[in-house]
Amino acid sequence: MDKALKTMIDNMPEKTGKSLTKWINILKEKSFSKHAEAVRFLKAEYEVTHGFANIIVTLSKDEDTSVEELVTNQFKGKEALIPVYEQLISYIKTLGSDVTITPKKGSVSIIRKRQFFLIKPATKSRIDLGFKLKDKPVTDRLENSGPFGTMCTHRVKISSIDEIDNELMDWIKEAYTKSL
Repeated sequence: MDKALKTMIDNMPEKTGKSLTKWINILKEKSFSKHAEAVRFLKAEYEVTHGFANIIVTLSKDEDTSVEELVTNQFKGKEALIPVYEQLISYIKTLGSDVTITPKKGSVSIIRKRQFFLIKPATKSRIDLGFKLKDKPVTDRLENSGPFGTMCTHRVKISSIDEIDNELMDWIKEAYTKSL
């Protein structure tokens, strides 16, 4: 995905008040025959800027896959990791009602005002977790962001539910708390 597009999607909840998934769901309830009609609708009804409205409408057309299908597709060939993913999501939902879970093609973004956590099935036996924990020292387990680049500050690799321990949950909660 283009870096600018990714940035727009990541900033969408903060700038527009809703995640891409929520905007797509709004558009699915309507029936627009033309791209411009849907853009005008978002601008008029929700005061979304033209740039965001255009991106939302464009991606809604590409987004014929449901949220569940996005997650299912991420875990194809990696089904043994699904219980790990489900346990993480279960914990994340306890953090607060202001958390938005946004599956994408290759990962799941966890957003408050901005993304604070990322879940990415990396291999058949490992999930990479990305954290936004500015100024947090790197440890053997809480590594630098690696392939996440500037999207995250840290990464933790996990392979089993046993690794979702108090330390990991504390880091997730800390990232949540700092995401205001």
